[in-house]
Amino acid sequence: MTPSLATRINSYAVLGICGVLLGAYYIQFVEGEFPCPLCLLQRLAMLGVAFGAMLNLRYGIHTRHYGVSLLSAVFGASISIRQILLHIDPSDSGYGSPVLGMHLYTWAFIVFAVVILLIGIMMFFETQFEDSSENRSAKSIGWFVKAVFFLVVLIAASNVITTFLECGFGQCPDNPTSYKELS
Repeated sequence: MTPSLATRINSYAVLGICGVLLGAYYIQFVEGEFPCPLCLLQRLAMLGVAFGAMLNLRYGIHTRHYGVSLLSAVFGASISIRQILLHIDPSDSGYGSPVLGMHLYTWAFIVFAVVILLIGIMMFFETQFEDSSENRSAKSIGWFVKAVFFLVVLIAASNVITTFLECGFGQCPDNPTSYKELS
């Protein structure tokens, strides 16, 4: 695998994570369902996965950047499993409305599991780590990667703002029903 192919894969991975987070925002703002504290932690872990891939895009492909994404995915998967286990009782309807038959925290676990699998597969291709003219330097970032960076920064900033509006400076409510700072 060439460094440029690895860079494209990392770009698409970041876009995929952005799509998942934008879907969560759709559920939050259009469907009117507020994210619980565990949901907010899963969003944070997804941003961590995107951050590791963005490091690959900005500074070149390195194992330590994959490590950031991998640790974030393991953290997010553990939070997702925790939430799945909280609602495993068949009489429990779960938190939030199902999307395509599963709750968002179940979908989040699937996303984190796929990320872990894909990073494991990517690590088999050692040629992506070679220092070559194909490997992106800090000066050769194209418009597509800049747009991806902007999207992630925008999503991260909106996550900070909406979390503050929901929770304020205190602990987030277990089952939020409104924006604490707006009421």
